[in-house]
Order: sequence, then structure tokens, then C-alpha cells
Amino acid sequence: MEKDLNIELEKEIDDMTTGNPDAEGYDSGKIKILKGLEPVRERPGMYIGSTGVVGLHHLVWEIVDNSVDEALAGFAKHIIVEILPDNIVQVTDDGRGMPVDLHPETKRPALEAIFTVLHAGGKFDDENGEGAYKVSGGLHGVGASVVNALSEWLEVTVLRNNKQYTERFERGKVIGDLVEHDTSDHTGTIVTFKPDYEIFHDTLEFDYETIRKRMQQTAFLNSILTITVNDKRNPDNIISNTYHYDGGVKEYVKFLNEGKNVINTNIVYCNNIGSYKELNSDGNEVVRKIDIEVAMQYNDGYNQTIFSFVNNVNTHEGGYHEEGFKMALARVLKKYADDNKLLKKDEEMSREDTLEGLVAIISIKHPNPEFEGQTKTKLGNTEVRALVSQAFGESLDRFLKENPNVAKTIIDKCLLAARARINARKAREATRRKSPLDSMMFSKLADCRCKDPSKSEMYLVEGDSAGGSAKSGRNSNYQAILPLRGKVLNVQKVQLSRALENNEILSMIQAIGTGIGEEFDITKARYHKIVIMTDADVDGEHICILLLTFFYRFMRGLIEAGYIYVAKPPLYRIQFGKQLDYVYSDEELEQYKATKYANKKYDVQRYKGLGEMDPSQLWETTMDPKVRTLVQVHLDDAVVADQTFEMLMGEEVEPRKDFIQANAHFADNLDI
Repeated sequence: MEKDLNIELEKEIDDMTTGNPDAEGYDSGKIKILKGLEPVRERPGMYIGSTGVVGLHHLVWEIVDNSVDEALAGFAKHIIVEILPDNIVQVTDDGRGMPVDLHPETKRPALEAIFTVLHAGGKFDDENGEGAYKVSGGLHGVGASVVNALSEWLEVTVLRNNKQYTERFERGKVIGDLVEHDTSDHTGTIVTFKPDYEIFHDTLEFDYETIRKRMQQTAFLNSILTITVNDKRNPDNIISNTYHYDGGVKEYVKFLNEGKNVINTNIVYCNNIGSYKELNSDGNEVVRKIDIEVAMQYNDGYNQTIFSFVNNVNTHEGGYHEEGFKMALARVLKKYADDNKLLKKDEEMSREDTLEGLVAIISIKHPNPEFEGQTKTKLGNTEVRALVSQAFGESLDRFLKENPNVAKTIIDKCLLAARARINARKAREATRRKSPLDSMMFSKLADCRCKDPSKSEMYLVEGDSAGGSAKSGRNSNYQAILPLRGKVLNVQKVQLSRALENNEILSMIQAIGTGIGEEFDITKARYHKIVIMTDADVDGEHICILLLTFFYRFMRGLIEAGYIYVAKPPLYRIQFGKQLDYVYSDEELEQYKATKYANKKYDVQRYKGLGEMDPSQLWETTMDPKVRTLVQVHLDDAVVADQTFEMLMGEEVEPRKDFIQANAHFADNLDI
């Protein structure tokens, strides 16, 4: 459920302008100083993003990142991630084993500091300009302690010095001293933890597929690693997958292009080391080295799929490594076309044209990455741009000269994209406006009076009938309504110029105001809540997926900013006299029948569509901020999202058929 944000904001503004009487007691006695790991438990979202499903799985990523760092340093080759009964997670690696000797400052085992002190670890520069790890991902020294703070209990076992050591913690606190016991011929670290129900009270259920896909991605990015994932929660049905890819990112590109018609069978590959100079903390000049690995391949589709990583962290907002790659791609292809006279008179290729149908992985290992952007996943190290551009440019130039026939096919595809771009530009010009009323096609929009985007909402409503009810039932002060007729075009299968011929898509672009593609500007969004409201049936869900596909392909920034929501309308209405309840699922209906309405004569109405609701019913079930249920759309894993959209909405039928057959048992009560 959601609070009425407008009321909350008005109260905050009133407090600031007129003075809040509660502020009179605000003095030094009100300042709370948090010690140790208390800040993590007090504000867990600051460290792991949320206390929902995303944050829960983030605990796993942090512990795994420590093991991956051991592999990157050359000391580990195998990582095992296991989900045990009672949703306990265990991560095992064959690295050196965390240090257990006494720390010179704390006089306690170093292992203890790693798990109980923020910013304690081997990821910080020492006097020589290099820490225990040349490169690392994760939270830069806070990962292990954050996981410990947010776990009901955590136990660490270290295999080192031909011995075995164990220490246990509960909610971030040391329970007993480090215990030395047994002997061991192996080395490594085993971390076992159970998330704290006091923190993750909404969900404590790990999703095996989420962990499996993330570990497969990690294996692709680190060819030296073997990663095993086990789900042992059901002893009668243990699930296990092991991943190892000698080809690294080349195999990743091949995996992403499965089921697509590729243009260059041989993958363009770059594996190089760049270097730059900088001053360390002592003011001395040191040389830093950056590992650069790039793989790319074209298919005959229209979408670009570029995924970039820094120290295994997915930089889905891009950064200077992506910028360097795109610079080199456009520069080298254009030069090759010019040198070989492949361009006709007045023909030209832009950078945008070279990206259509491209699948690329950019992975760099940087000793001191700097992140920026809305979600801190945009690489801000300026030196990386030139290094990646030079390294990849040389590899691509060599590939084109060695494969002239493939090179000509790639250039031809880019020229086709250039012609489509020109047509799309003409169509886009029709979407530019000063106000929603400048276009006849925009007459369907019932705009709101509020001009503050942070307080404004727009409902995308399925059908004119439901649109009429929504317009009558809404709060016109801050809620806008845009009815959509029929099923929106499936943009997964078409070029942008074709998509811009669709009136419904044009209406959405005009209403939202951000522009699309290369022209997209999130600051121009006219609404910070864009709510997809479709019927609670199979057709409605299909339309919802089509709309999400559109936003993902052409306006992904709206999803990344958290502006896209899906409304959950009721499926049934139960009435007993003047008593009235709205029910949102078949399971909930049965529960109501067995409890609240047991032994009563009641009426049940099943809503076949939003159009069957009158304005007051639509408001009190789906649009009133005090009672409505909205699901915010997140983009937690761009790689998985891209594969899912391609599988569900792309040209290939077989993957979609396999998915339906594998998941058909989850569907019931379908209207046929």
C-alpha cells in the first residue's frame, strides 16, 4: 500500500515555511551516535539498496565478491555457493584463507576485524600504492561486515597454516573467541550465514534462479574460475549447476546471441593491458595497470545489447569504458568504409548506426575505480576512455582487414541502420511539442493540473471504456489519464522508425516528454509515476508486457529512475448486504469464502475488465493512493532482463515454446 505522497509533501513544505513546533527540542541530546555495526542495522538500505528481495540477494553477492577477489589475485580457482535448509547460505572458496593472526592495532584476530569493522580489509592502498588486492569489486572493504551485521548469525571457517579455525557472530557481534581445531591439507574460506528476520521481515526466501544466473555471469567474466551453485533446501530434489568458461567474455557474447542470426561468425575479441600514471597517498607517482577485455558480434536484429563491467560489477549506467568502446567502433568502421570506398555519395554513418544489432561485453579490471551516476554504477575514471578506445580499436581494425567479406556485410548493415535513422528522425520531429495540446493525436490525454513532475502521475489505461471511468474517478489535481487502444506494437521485432509510426507509442512519447533513444533526457519527464493499468486477465498481462518492452527498449532510463509502476486491480467483488470487499486473486477469494463469508449468502462479481468498474469503484480499488497497490518496476539485472525480453517477445519461437512448457504448471484459471 502507498501513502498519499501529496499530503506528505504538503506537510513537509508547511513545516519548513511556518516552523515545526517539534523542532524547539532539537539539541545535542537528540543526536544519536551509532557505534560499530549499528549504522548498518539502523539504515540497511544505505548499504545493500533495500531490505526486500534485492537486498537479501545482495548479501550473497558481497560474500562471493570476496572469493572472486581471491581468484583475481591468483589464489582461488573454485567457488561453491549453496542454499541450505532454512534459507541459510554457504560460500566456499579454495583461496589462501582469511588471515587469522592478531591485528597490530586491535590485538584481536584479523578475521574478526574483517567481519566487525566497517572499511577493514585488504582492499585499501598501502604505502607502496598497492593493497592486498590489485583489483576488487563489492563494497570496498565493508561487504563482509555488512553481511555480518544483517545476519541472525554468521560463522566463518578458515583453512590455513595446515589448520582449521572457526569464529561465530550473531547480529554483527562476536560470540566467542576464534577457535583453532583440527588439521587440514587445504586452504580456503567458508562463510555460512542466515539473514536476520528482524531486517528482512518481508522475505527470507532466496531465489535459486537469481543466484544461478548471477554466478553464471561471474563465471563468464572470469575464465580462470569454476563456480558451482547448489540448492539443498529439499533433500529429495537437490539442484546443482557448475560453470566454467575458458573463452570468457567471448563465450558470453555467444551465449547472448543464441537463437539469433549472426553476421560475423568469428567474434571480435580484444584482451589487452593499458597503463596510466597517478599520485598515491604519499604524493609519489605510480603506474597503474588496467586489464581490458572486449568481445563483440553483430546479429541481423535491430536492438543493441552492450553490457559493461568493472571488477565484475555491472556498470549498467555505462561510463568511460563504454564511451571508449563506442568511439573506437564508430571511428574504425567509418575509416574502413572510407578507405575501401564502401560509401556512396552523400552517405554517412553515425555512431548510433554502428550499434544496431550489436552484442558486446566490455570488462575491465581497475585498481581504483570511481563510480558515479544515479545508482553509483557508472564508471567515472576518465583515463579509461582513451585506453579502451586504443586497445579495442586496434583489435577491430585487424579483424576487419583479415575478414574483408564480413567487414563489408557489417558496413552494409550500418548503412541500412543509417537510412532507418533518417526516417526515424523525421518521425521523431512529430513528437516534439510545447504542450500536450499541440497535436490532434494528443487529444486523448486528460492531463493533470499539477505541473510538478515529482507530484504528478500518469495512468496508461487499457481501452477507451476504462479510460473514461479513470478520467471520471481520478484526482485531476495530480493524476493524468492516457487511454490506449488495442495492443501496443511489439517493439522487440522492429526498428525505431517503424515503432514511431504507431499512434499509441507516439502518444506515450509526447505525454512523457523525455524523448527516446539517443535524445532521451530523464530531467524532462513530466511525471515521476507512470502507472500501467490493464485488465486483471491474460490479455491485460500481455499488454502490460508489451508496454514494459517498449520502456525497456527505448526509454530504459524511466525504469532505472524508478518511475514505472504496475497497478493491481481487483479480480472479484464480494457483496453481502451492505458489506463489500474487493479480492485480487483466486486464492484470496477462497480464503474470504472460508472465513469472513462462511455460511452466508453472498454475491460474487468477477471483473472481466477495468471497463466494468464505475469511476468510484476504480478510484477506491486501484487509484486512491491510500489503498491502491502499485508494483514498482526495477531493473536489477540488465543481462537477465534483456534475455527475458528477447525470449518472450523476439523472433525465435522455440525458446518461447520451451519457456511456456516449463512454466505451464504455474498458470491456472486462464480465460480461453
